Amino acid sequence: MSTLLITHPACLDHDTGDYHPERPDRLRAVLKALQDNAFSGLVRAEAPKATLEQLTRVHPRQLVDTILSVRPQAGELVNVDADTVISAGTGEAIERAAGALVAAVEAVFDGNAENVFAAVRPPGHHASATLPAGFCLFNNVVVGARHAQAKYGIKRVAIVDFDVHHGNGTQAIAEEDPSLFYASTHQYPFYPGTGAVRERGLDGNVVNAPLAAGSGSTEFRAAWADRLLPALDKAAPELLIVSAGFDAHRRDPLAQLNLEVEDFAWITRELMAIADRHCNGRLVSALEGGYDLQALAASAAAHVRVLMRAND
Repeated sequence: MSTLLITHPACLDHDTGDYHPERPDRLRAVLKALQDNAFSGLVRAEAPKATLEQLTRVHPRQLVDTILSVRPQAGELVNVDADTVISAGTGEAIERAAGALVAAVEAVFDGNAENVFAAVRPPGHHASATLPAGFCLFNNVVVGARHAQAKYGIKRVAIVDFDVHHGNGTQAIAEEDPSLFYASTHQYPFYPGTGAVRERGLDGNVVNAPLAAGSGSTEFRAAWADRLLPALDKAAPELLIVSAGFDAHRRDPLAQLNLEVEDFAWITRELMAIADRHCNGRLVSALEGGYDLQALAASAAAHVRVLMRAND
């Protein structure tokens, strides 16, 4: 069965201003890499807009309405916080980014794809139910998880996160809901300040493996092999969603981990094995961070090659 790539041109219209690290060139770099002949077998689709019903399964109606009502003029930016901005194109971009996860979930459950990579922006894993933060406005992966539960009646969704920054927004939602499982490696202590080992959610449905600055392949792979993958296997999810941030790469300017491209390929293979065991292969991945364009493009390409089972 095929791998589906979901994206939308509107995600390039989220303008963050000059010199902001979460810039449209990030997505351009990823999409350019995925135009290589090696990816000719990718099925490609445009992301729909998430509906109000889909967004409000995660975020309060007032917050959704407030964010979507901010419509700056072209060239104007409205700051939500010091790092998170809204531009004239942001409204559609965030609807499409969340909608990509909805479409991805439907694709894997309706048998139209084995797995999906959603190449979208802005990212989402720092957005809690009630608070945008850290470049993120809506939590795309949780929108996808809630859609899977609402439409397909599944009882257990796992969200795993290898972005260098802890997905505090995703954890804040998961830690109060035993139907969600959340696991993360991330640099610690570091922004956003969460993700300690002691943060375990409800009956261990949150598992964190913080990594010290300077950690590389050995520490990353050990954290997953010894701690996170066994916990994920035990959770036995019916759907696996990946917050795929590539900013733990050694070239990334915003952090101090030292991963290589092959580390992202390795963790993708490990996660696919668990999806095969428990989810009938159903795996949905969404772009989160990654701020060195060369490293981001190469790492995302490696991730998608594995999703396509190119190494089988």
